Amino acid sequence: QVQLVESGGGLVQAGGSLRLSCEVSGIIFSINVMGWYRQAPGKQRESVAEITGRGRTTYADAVRGRFTISRDNAKNTVYLQLDSLKPEDTGVYYCTPIGLRINGDHYWGQGTQVTVSS
Repeated sequence: QVQLVESGGGLVQAGGSLRLSCEVSGIIFSINVMGWYRQAPGKQRESVAEITGRGRTTYADAVRGRFTISRDNAKNTVYLQLDSLKPEDTGVYYCTPIGLRINGDHYWGQGTQVTVSS
């Protein structure tokens, strides 16, 4: 059974930083591409960043240069460092194993709320 437990969100002022963590179980973590998504109020969930098992990363244009995705395969954990935060970064952040599906959808955890005040 796939389990995803996100943490590290909070309320921060614009320009501030947060570090999100996602503990993963139920999969062979090291071989899976992991991704972070976010969902702002009233908007669809969107991809933020991805990282391969060997550490190759990709980012959405909106966060490139401000966010950093990383992973620790020994701890089955993926991270997202959020720097230079903007109010438009507000939303619920989720991690997911990119290549795995359940009933046609990604696996999702409960997410972690990030709120950036102006």
